[in-house]
Amino acid sequence: MPHIDFRKKVSLARPRPYGTNLQRALESDRGRIINSAPIRRLQQKTQVFPLERNSAVRSRLTHSMEVQQVGRFIVHSIYDRLSDREKDAYGLSSLERAIESLVEMACLMHDMGNPPFGHCGEDAINRWFTKHLKQLAPMQQLLQDLPVTTTEPIIHELCHFDGNAQAIRLVQSLHRFNLTYSQAAAVLKYTRPATERSDEVPSNKSYLTKKVGYYITENSYVNALMDELEIAKYCRHPLSYIMEAADDISYCLADLEDAVEKRILSLETLTEHLKRTFAELEPDNRPIKGTHCFDALLDNVYREAQNDEISPTHKFFIKLRVEMVHPLVNHASEQFTNNLAAVFSGNLNRALIEDNSQFHALAKTFKQVAINHVFNDPEVENLELQGYKIIGGLLEEYRPLLDLDTDTFQKIVRGEGRKLPVERRLFNKLSRKHVAAYEISLKEEAPVSNPTLWEFYLRCRLLQDYISGMTDQFAFDEYKILLVSD
Repeated sequence: MPHIDFRKKVSLARPRPYGTNLQRALESDRGRIINSAPIRRLQQKTQVFPLERNSAVRSRLTHSMEVQQVGRFIVHSIYDRLSDREKDAYGLSSLERAIESLVEMACLMHDMGNPPFGHCGEDAINRWFTKHLKQLAPMQQLLQDLPVTTTEPIIHELCHFDGNAQAIRLVQSLHRFNLTYSQAAAVLKYTRPATERSDEVPSNKSYLTKKVGYYITENSYVNALMDELEIAKYCRHPLSYIMEAADDISYCLADLEDAVEKRILSLETLTEHLKRTFAELEPDNRPIKGTHCFDALLDNVYREAQNDEISPTHKFFIKLRVEMVHPLVNHASEQFTNNLAAVFSGNLNRALIEDNSQFHALAKTFKQVAINHVFNDPEVENLELQGYKIIGGLLEEYRPLLDLDTDTFQKIVRGEGRKLPVERRLFNKLSRKHVAAYEISLKEEAPVSNPTLWEFYLRCRLLQDYISGMTDQFAFDEYKILLVSD
């Protein structure tokens, strides 16, 4: 077993150093994160139901706050499992408060890179670029002038936008948070550069690299982070496993509660779906809590909820969390400590609760019921279709900016585009912060040898930054404005 010392993974080092006290450094991180625009925008990005006006239904912000709480719970459970001798041996004795803070803030940030309309927003961006990127005038010229080995990694990246990678971009390139490397690393869920394909990474890192983790613009930042925290290529920071588990535990229940709130499911129907699905996934019916099996626990939850005269639904989900979240948290903490060497090295090639246990079946049950009976509801599917239409429509409306050659686009950036009134007005609608990030990256040393390719890549990234930073309602409003202007 390699020597485990968590003091190597929890550090106050950051890109622009200052201070010598770890706890104050993490409090500084906390303040930067909580007071940031990307976190505020989460309150107007919905979890499952885009453009939802019912405030009882979760936004990305309320979901992230719930994940935060579960993350704290897992940290406390891990510390309860370890003896004082083990804590000393692993360098954990003085780090509980620091690790709790790092996990909390990672949980709060985990969704901040998500575009409007959630995963269908990601898919809409990728569908549009996959369909149109090679048809854009600058790219057509680049494909003629440059070898495939030069253009293909850039094309692959631009067609694989991902909210996880965008979160790292927000931290470093767009908002310059200057977080401690430990705090940023705890958010880095996947470790594959976006310029690489999934079949190019080692098979024993297949889970860790199943999605892109960061873009080429953040490549040097991530390399510095990995070097500082002694993380090997394609491996994770150990605390990112806790953040991921907290998210997995939280959203599988939250989506179902929102569905009941929206009257897509009744408590009776939900209970039956849960029993049937769990029986299919866990035919051995191993106990979940003590000697109690899933059906008995669920029956008890339902029975107690019916005795609540004010809100049986509220009572049902409070009791359900107590009965189901506690075993899942205990299992996640047990998996963390049982696989401590692999977790510390960051090469455990799975999520903490994704094993062959009854607890994995439990989490999968909630997710499967949501997939089969919530996400395919006509209301949800109609909203997702609207999301595709809105995101794709916005990209199509801004396409004129991507069809310009580099020199012409630079004239617009300098305010000299009077002969291009449409393109100039579209450019003026872009976020000044995003434009500034584009200009800064253009001046820095490029990781791509061809300057025209690099400029065009950054221009595409600029548009993806702008669209992905929108809230659901702002994207809808912008789409209506641009559609009417046609």
